[in-house]
Amino acid sequence: MKPIVEYSDYRQYMCDFYEERKRSSYFTWRKFAELAGFVSPTYLKLVCDGKTRLSKPGIAKAARAMGLEGFDFTYFALLVKFGNAKTDAEKEAALKELEREARLNKIRVVDADAFRYYENPACPIVRELAPLMPGATFGEMAAKMKCGVTALEVREILHFLVKADLLKKNDDGTYEQTEKSVKGSKEAIPLAIRTLNRKMGEYAVRSIIRDSVDERNFSGVMMGVDKPTYERIVNEINAFRKKIVSIANECQNIDQVYQMNLQMFPLTDKVDPQDSKRGE
Repeated sequence: MKPIVEYSDYRQYMCDFYEERKRSSYFTWRKFAELAGFVSPTYLKLVCDGKTRLSKPGIAKAARAMGLEGFDFTYFALLVKFGNAKTDAEKEAALKELEREARLNKIRVVDADAFRYYENPACPIVRELAPLMPGATFGEMAAKMKCGVTALEVREILHFLVKADLLKKNDDGTYEQTEKSVKGSKEAIPLAIRTLNRKMGEYAVRSIIRDSVDERNFSGVMMGVDKPTYERIVNEINAFRKKIVSIANECQNIDQVYQMNLQMFPLTDKVDPQDSKRGE
């Protein structure tokens, strides 16, 4: 069974623990519940199936049944806090606690790397910009960026990107991108992407005011659609996005970093046709 630090989902860890014990001995969900001190013989199975959440009092009970102590217990408790969080703000706070605890114990949390990368829009910008400016100082890179970062922030971001193996620093001090992509769990990545999209949306508003029309392209369409039509449009957007990426990959003389936002979002709640009939 993998070490707990390789998990981002406490339910998956509990499932794997159960399966591991079941392979080596007679072990049932009832037995698991008894070891943890739960009255219901199916409670832990319901937790693992995602049908209920592990309660705060239940954390210590489940951890004790799985033999978790010290750092492993603390890490498990934070995984539960992250998994049970209801809002993005709560999830973000829990993930930062995980990163802080792991750092104290000299353990890397991949989800935390992914979240940090996407949380700060300057990270992907620096990753694109650094290879384009060989020999540039931190201040020179910062001056090229339109998101208001300092030379110190650029230095810290470059250090993080190299440490996370997202950039490679060559012997001559230049940088090049690694082939490694930014990966994380299905729990952390959507949260990180939402954070990035929100901030990129803010940058888009600034661009309308700051950048000339020959450097930016903004357009919009307001329309009424139903669910099947929405799904058809989303499929077309996805195909278009892939085509744009293919065109960008053909560029041999990159001299600027751009962000392209493809957005389609509701401006109203859904309208029930029956509502209009009721008013007649």
